[in-house]
Amino acid sequence: MNLITLILIALSLSLDAFAVAVTSGTTIKTLKISAAFRYTMRVALFFGFFQALMPTIGWLAGKGIIRYIEKWDHFVIFGILLIVGLKMIYESIFLKENEKQENKIFSFYELFILAIATSLDALAIGISLSLLNVSIFFSAFIIGIITFIVSAIGVRIGKTLGHLFENKLEVFGGLVLIGIGIKILINHLH
Repeated sequence: MNLITLILIALSLSLDAFAVAVTSGTTIKTLKISAAFRYTMRVALFFGFFQALMPTIGWLAGKGIIRYIEKWDHFVIFGILLIVGLKMIYESIFLKENEKQENKIFSFYELFILAIATSLDALAIGISLSLLNVSIFFSAFIIGIITFIVSAIGVRIGKTLGHLFENKLEVFGGLVLIGIGIKILINHLH
């Protein structure tokens, strides 16, 4: 897997965290600059850490099952990316309106739960990476750093622009993951 594909995967995975970061950013309008900065860093660290941890766990799990699915690995990767992409698109279109969060700063516990929830897709991607024999440490590092940066930007955007782009970006991220899955499937079939 080349670096551009890895960056696209990382960006796609980070869009759930970005959406939550934008939401949390809308709540810090009344904070002083130093408190807003600390909160931004806390959100970004939570999301970046868990987005790096989950693919590592998925990669380890995938290495355990790889001998059973080696012939079908490209179909498994395509299936995982398709499911994750469709899930992101579905949630951004149908679930956001019913799950509006009240305007408050997320606590440590809430950020912990949200970081885990938004990184579950990365767990599935980790399984796919194990099938591609990709270096998980480099991949997890790239995914974590990109999610950290995207989350920090999301909090800042949320502070200034609110929820203007949130749903559209998750749909785009889902489409990118599906496109990568199709590319992998086509490459393995030829």
